[in-house]
Amino acid sequence: MVGIAHPTIVIKLMSNFLPTLDHRQIIQTRIDATSYHDACDRIEQWAINKTSCYIVAANVHVVMMGYWTPDYQTLLNQAALVTPDGMPLVWGLRLLGIKQQQRVYGPDLMLAWCDRAAQRGIPLFFYGGTTAMLKKLEENLTKRFSGLIISGSYAPPFRPLTQEEETRDRQMIEASGAQVVFVGLGCPKQEYWMARQQGKLSAVMIGVGAAFSFHSGEVSQSPRWMMKLGLEWLYRLTREPKRLWRRYLVNNPCFVVLFLLQLIRTGVSRD
Repeated sequence: MVGIAHPTIVIKLMSNFLPTLDHRQIIQTRIDATSYHDACDRIEQWAINKTSCYIVAANVHVVMMGYWTPDYQTLLNQAALVTPDGMPLVWGLRLLGIKQQQRVYGPDLMLAWCDRAAQRGIPLFFYGGTTAMLKKLEENLTKRFSGLIISGSYAPPFRPLTQEEETRDRQMIEASGAQVVFVGLGCPKQEYWMARQQGKLSAVMIGVGAAFSFHSGEVSQSPRWMMKLGLEWLYRLTREPKRLWRRYLVNNPCFVVLFLLQLIRTGVSRD
């Protein structure tokens, strides 16, 4: 019997058909110098080849979670693609020599891929959120993207799943025929879930955090001008202070200090 290649080996083999991707390490996390078009090209090739892999949209919270939690850091660095979701990471890449880097924001990547998937006929699955949220999300996206194929969706309970429940969910997604799975469980839950499915679920998994809430219309996004200035965190903090205060008021200052130390140690930029 022919053995099944390890998922990371498969990802590397498939990447041979794609342009080499530059990257930098910010604190301890690899951040890839990608774009919406490049990311969609990679997702398309991995989906067509049924490559089991996952994509992380990284912001300051993700990077700092990795810094504080070694096992989470390991799974971040094993992702097939880590996009600069937050403006501080975009600025960090620019300071580290990738001068033209732009933001690749999880909710916008979701829309970019839905557009590509509708054109290519690649079926999607949505995992996370609530049943009502998913219903509205599907309605909004199918109206916006003609021909979009949504092969299924499921809102798991908010409590930790049993092994049996997780296996059942994976089998349900596999049986749906979805080639790309958007995962909206929030950080760090969604990254742990995707890492556990790698090698078991023949699909590209993309962690998109609050994108389900945004695109369903349940939660308003920060104004674009605030996003460009890196102030999206302030907008969200004013709306959910009890839930988010620790994330922003502890992680953000720690990130600044640690990244400044990195710049001092390695030099501000590459020529």
